[in-house]
Amino acid sequence: MYITEKPIDLNILLLGAGSSGTGALVIFTGQTRNIHNGKGVSYLEYEAQKSMAEKSIEEILDSAKRKWNLTYASALHRIGRVDIGEASVVVITSSAHRNEAYEANRFIIDTMKAQTPVWKKEYYTDGSNTWK
Repeated sequence: MYITEKPIDLNILLLGAGSSGTGALVIFTGQTRNIHNGKGVSYLEYEAQKSMAEKSIEEILDSAKRKWNLTYASALHRIGRVDIGEASVVVITSSAHRNEAYEANRFIIDTMKAQTPVWKKEYYTDGSNTWK
């Protein structure tokens, strides 16, 4: 599962992330912030074509595993309403050495943002909203 409507529980995601061959564990968490381009944000809402989005994330993770010597790679994206301070996306990578874990993590989140069919709507404190 790579898409969820439930709040992301980082502790559950970390189960199994480490192994005896893991020397580095990198966690990226995309949080909902209360301001964007000077405008107050109330909350975000994400939509996705779930099967397409999950396939995309799986392919991105597989690509990262082939490119870097990872002991673990995982990603989870929220859909639905995401309140201020909550995680909208989490990427976890681990490897024997930190460089691979960092590079793979950055590749995964950047590629997900560019390729995965997930759409974000920002709701502002002034009552307006916009799709991103």
